[in-house]
Amino acid sequence: MSAYSDANADLLTIELQLLLEGIFQKYGYDFRNYSKAHIRRRVLNRLSLCRLETVSELQNKVLRDPDFFRDFLEDLSINVTEMFRDPDFYRSFRENIVPKLKTYTYFKVWHAGCATGEEVYSLAILLQEEGLLERCQFYATDFNRKVLEIAKEGVYQKADMELYERNYQLSGGKGKLSDYYNSMYGSVMFKKELSKRIVFADHNLVTDGVFAEVNLVMCRNVLIYFDKMLQDKVLNLLTESLVPAGYLCLGSKESLKFSTVENRFVALDDKQKIFKKKLNV
Repeated sequence: MSAYSDANADLLTIELQLLLEGIFQKYGYDFRNYSKAHIRRRVLNRLSLCRLETVSELQNKVLRDPDFFRDFLEDLSINVTEMFRDPDFYRSFRENIVPKLKTYTYFKVWHAGCATGEEVYSLAILLQEEGLLERCQFYATDFNRKVLEIAKEGVYQKADMELYERNYQLSGGKGKLSDYYNSMYGSVMFKKELSKRIVFADHNLVTDGVFAEVNLVMCRNVLIYFDKMLQDKVLNLLTESLVPAGYLCLGSKESLKFSTVENRFVALDDKQKIFKKKLNV
């Protein structure tokens, strides 16, 4: 943006801080410890789309127009996802976690930061194939209510199914992905038998507390958008949500290293970021 040459980089930093503080004070959403590069990129893109010159102008619209803020919230949300994303993770999940879950008569799963739900349905399909979905209470949460509605509906673009089918097969799928959805024009709807054990709920990892006590937490590719301090805060929240010997699954570029909870877990698959909480820590 012309208003933010290299000479005005400090001004941009100040205005971004004021924008995020204003959002927190007015609406209660806290982006102050999100990755600075992520926030800067999303805000400058919104300035360009709205033909605004400065972040201060954007702040004025955000704070005075709740409808505009709801649209802007979409910019700050992280909704990059796909079904059976990182197929090797799901293969490792079947190998390292499923055998233990099969010894439980009942267990709880929390999928934190579920976005539009593709990875929620992926896990539900895996659990169904392993005969575990009926034993499970499944919670899927996100702070963005708009994407939660998409997740609840379970309706996705048919054009994406070729990629998702490939991911499913590579993940160790036991049938065809099309066994789990019905086609309708250019979309598909996943069968309701997958979501009958799933509760979709509004929860903010940054500002809310422990959601539930669970046996498994899935929080993949969310922490990478937070700074180190916020990553540690959220990791503590996830740790406190897990029962002793519960399982924590992170994204491929995320880690427990250098966090204050590192010594509370053992790695079952360090490459795929699958961890087990220790019993007595």
